[in-house]
Amino acid sequence: MKKLIYCFLGLSLLMFIAVIGAGYWGYRQIENLAQQPITAQADQLLTIERGTTGKKLGEFLQQQGLLEDATFFPFLLRLQPELSAVKAGTYSLNGVTNVTELLQLLNSGKEAQFGIRFGDGETFKQIRQTLAAAPHLQLQLGEKSEAEVFDLLGLALVEGQTLKNLEGWIYPDTYHYTVNATDVGLLQRAIQRTQQALDRAWQQRDKDSPLKNPYEMLILASIVEKETALASERPQVAAVFINRLKRGMRLQTDPTVIYGMGDNYQGNIRRKDLDEKTAYNTYQIDGLPPTPIAMPNEASLQAVAHPADITALYFVADGSGGHKFSNSLAEHNQAVQQYLKWLRSQKNGN
Repeated sequence: MKKLIYCFLGLSLLMFIAVIGAGYWGYRQIENLAQQPITAQADQLLTIERGTTGKKLGEFLQQQGLLEDATFFPFLLRLQPELSAVKAGTYSLNGVTNVTELLQLLNSGKEAQFGIRFGDGETFKQIRQTLAAAPHLQLQLGEKSEAEVFDLLGLALVEGQTLKNLEGWIYPDTYHYTVNATDVGLLQRAIQRTQQALDRAWQQRDKDSPLKNPYEMLILASIVEKETALASERPQVAAVFINRLKRGMRLQTDPTVIYGMGDNYQGNIRRKDLDEKTAYNTYQIDGLPPTPIAMPNEASLQAVAHPADITALYFVADGSGGHKFSNSLAEHNQAVQQYLKWLRSQKNGN
């Protein structure tokens, strides 16, 4: 009898040791899984669908080549429940080195971000091309006309404005988005930025401004944006145009002529271009053109709201990246001659 009892005890001890051993082996497998290296391709993305957790998540990660064996994956989540609240979304695997870091990323909800830049002074045509080339962006604009896009974005006509024109409304900046964001959504964000900046500038404008409404401010700011790349010059350039408007002088600014020429512009403005009367040829029309000619930033809007306190009516490039401002036509003509002399010296290599 004693022999039988000893035999039973021995078997129980062996089974206990076996269970302990198996448990320790399983625990080590889970530990190894947690630290298993992950080798992702450059800029590899991982999309987790809603409801993908536990066993399904492990099988999915194995299918994606991110786990060698998903057998112990559900147990890893049970041992570390803080890593089990995986959030749906699309994630970038850049910088992820092991399974624990991957789970931490999926729990964070920090989806992959992409950036798109709308440049200062760009036109809607250029911005549309940028949107079309953006990665992972849902395109809703398609072949829609600018007027159709205007309606799609929910823009209202501005104080009798009949042209459904998007020029000027898209604030130049870098915008970030996640996978499956839409081009319409990005444009709505950019337009809201412009509307806010325009409202600030209009409310803060100098009281003697000749501009009749916010849209006129947007138009003039777009011209200032195209006339100079120097932030320090914007208030002076704005002052010249404001001074001209107050005196009833034509703006006579080349960027509006270029915009009106459209695809006919080949890098050169000819005399016949200046003589042709179009809606945007400010050598031929009085006042402002009918719409903005580009996307101004807030600095240009503020320059128009608060132009420099100068009496200049003319400006011309000075050859150093800036402009020479003049109060009279005689001074301006002299500045033009100086600039032409500088151009000739550059061509001659002097």
